Order: sequence, then structure tokens, then C-alpha cells
Amino acid sequence: MSLSADTISQQSLPKHVAIIMDGNGRWAQSRNRPRTYGHKKGVDAVRTAVQFCSKLNIESLTLFAFSSENWRRPEDEVSTLMELFLFVLTKEVKKLHKNNVKLNVIGEISRFPNSLQERVAVAHALTENNTGLQLNIAANYGGRWDITQAAQKLAIEASEGKIQPSDITEEAITNHLSMAHQSELDLLIRTGGDCRISNFLLWQAAYAELYFTDTLWPDFNEEAFAEAIACYVSRERRFGCTGDQIKELLAVSKVTS
Repeated sequence: MSLSADTISQQSLPKHVAIIMDGNGRWAQSRNRPRTYGHKKGVDAVRTAVQFCSKLNIESLTLFAFSSENWRRPEDEVSTLMELFLFVLTKEVKKLHKNNVKLNVIGEISRFPNSLQERVAVAHALTENNTGLQLNIAANYGGRWDITQAAQKLAIEASEGKIQPSDITEEAITNHLSMAHQSELDLLIRTGGDCRISNFLLWQAAYAELYFTDTLWPDFNEEAFAEAIACYVSRERRFGCTGDQIKELLAVSKVTS
């Protein structure tokens, strides 16, 4: 199923897409190159994904760049990932700003070197007023961490008497997560062949469509992304309702609009 960017109905597109970028190391090893080479080539795929989402006017793109479990990887690989992250924040952020992209790094970045934390702050400040694609980079991020830190913030507010325990609702938790006030996650893509979400956006993925592909991340080009969007568009989104109920709601909307 092939689909170009200009043939998709804007109303049927996802507003928020997240991607687990898996397969860099295997891509490199299949070419008899070190795993770190795959991570460097993966940066090209990131550029392609950002450009593709901008073309489609997708509101938010969230990329899983470095999980809280990735610290267990070989030291040279972690070092390369840090260098790449610093490179992107130093060199690529100006291009993002020029293209009206707003950058938001989510995760427990306090564990990163001070130089990297400073670059994150500069990138945030430079792009904070941009109105185009919201690009979220999940770095040292875990879904359980995100929920935990939201609960901790609410617990502090409760201990200070600012809220009551009964005020801790789903909406309150959502508003304290890393991507509060962004569109609900519609589509979660994982490249590389594994069929799990690996502690990524656990809360946000509650009603997201899941799309798994064997394509390794460096090979995830515009055509592969279009395939994922086409699959999403072809699915009937019911959110717990039946298809008939959705059609009834649409009919009522047409009458009252």
C-alpha cells in the first residue's frame, strides 16, 4: 500500500505520532560496520521524519532517542549517542528553528553532562515561540518515570494543601506529564521488527494505534513513513465505541453544525 503525502485527507491524519527508532545497531552490523555507525546514519532518518511530518502538518512528533535503560549499553556506544545528541542540538537546531519547528527534550536530563544540559536549554529558548511542528526528543526517558514524576508533583501539591487527594484525577496526572497540553498520541510506530513499546509513553499510548515494522530505522524513509500513515488512516478509530455509534455521532454533528 503506497501513499504520497499529498493524497491523504488532512482530517484523517494523526495529530501526534511517536516513533521508537530501533535497528540502528543491526543495520550497521549487517554491513560489517560498528553499531555506532548505525546511530550516525539514523540521524538522516530523523531529518526525513521531521520533514515528512512538517509536509503533512502533523502537530507533534515524538522520537525515542535514549531510554533510561540505554545506560546499560557498551560505554563507547553510549558515548557516541551523547556526542550525536550534542551535535544535533548544536548544528541541527538552527535548521529546525528556520523551519518553524519547536523542540522539546523530555526525560530526566539531569543525568546528562552539563554541556548537554546547557545545549538543551539553549535549544528550548531558541525555538519556544515557533508555531510549526512540535518535535519532542525523549532522552533518558521512561514511561514509568514520567508517571512517577507526575505523581510526585501532585503529592507535593497535596502535602502543601494546594489540592485534595480527590483532586488527583486522570486529567490532573495528564497535566503533569512531560508532554502536557499537546495533542493526544494517535499513532505509535516501532521500527526494527520487535512488537513491544519498551516503557515508552505508557500513559499516552492508552488509545494510540500501534504500528510495528521490520524496517530498520536508518531505512525508514518517506515511503516507509507513508506506509505507516496509510495503515493508520485505514483503521476505524472507535475509542471504545462501535462503528455504528461513531457514524451516529457524525450524523448528529452534521445536523447541528
